[in-house]
Amino acid sequence: MKNMFDLSGKVAVVTGGAGLIGKELVKALASYGAKVYIAEINEEIGKKVEKELIKKDLNVVFQKLDITSEESVNDFIKSIINVDKEIDIWVNNAYPRTSDWGLKIEKIPLDSWKQNIDMHLNGYFNCCQKIAEQMKKQENGSIINFGSIYGIVGPDFTIYEETNMTMPAAYAAIKGGIINFTRYLASYYGAWNVRVNCISPGGIFDNQPKKFVEKYSKKTPLKRMGNKAEMNGAIVYLASDASKFVTGHNLAVDGGWSII
Repeated sequence: MKNMFDLSGKVAVVTGGAGLIGKELVKALASYGAKVYIAEINEEIGKKVEKELIKKDLNVVFQKLDITSEESVNDFIKSIINVDKEIDIWVNNAYPRTSDWGLKIEKIPLDSWKQNIDMHLNGYFNCCQKIAEQMKKQENGSIINFGSIYGIVGPDFTIYEETNMTMPAAYAAIKGGIINFTRYLASYYGAWNVRVNCISPGGIFDNQPKKFVEKYSKKTPLKRMGNKAEMNGAIVYLASDASKFVTGHNLAVDGGWSII
C-alpha cells in the first residue's frame, strides 16, 4: 500500500512554487521521490527556494515561468520535455493579483477586475490547455488546480469586521471558475488517461489580525485555521497512483468550513 504514494521517477511542476503554500507542495512531492520544477515568475525568490531545498537533498529545479504568457508556458514545457521526456504532474498553484487586490466590491475599478481575471483564471487556462495536450500525447498525467472554499460557498463578511480585510470579489469568480473548469477538463481528457482534480483550501494562517483569526476559527468545526503544510497530504494523494481512479474531484481541505 505504501508504494501507491511513491512518486519516484515522476516529473512534477508546481506553479507559484516559491510561495507560502507552493514551497510546501514542492517539498512534499520531492519528499515522495518526484523531480520537482519550481515554476516561479520571481527569479530571486525561486532560486533562493531552490538552493534551500537542494540543501535538504530534494530533487528540485527552479525554472522561470509566467503563467499569463503563451510563449513562456510553451517554452517551459518544451524545455522540460527535452530533458525529462515527460511531465507527469502539473500543479496550478500560482496566485497572481493586482496591487489594489482586496478592495471592497463597490470600489473595484473595472480594469482591475479584468486584469485579475486575465492573470489568474486565464493564466490557469493557459497552463491547463498546454499541459493537457502534452499529457494527451503521453496518455498519462495528473493536473491539480487550486481552488478555494470561496469557489464553493459565499463569504461570511462578519469575520472581517474590526479589520481592514475583506474577501476580494474577483477571487470568488476566479476560484468558482477554476473548480468547474477542472470538471470540464477531467471529462474531456479522461479518454487519454489524463486526470484533472482540484484542491480547495480553507483559510491558511499567515499572521492575519487576531480578531479575524478568532472569528474564523470559531466558524470552523476543527476550531482553527489551517497551516501552510496541510495541503501536502492532498497533493501527494492526487499526484500519485493512490488516486488513479479519481478525476474531476474538488477536494476541500478546510477543517470543515464549507460543510456548515
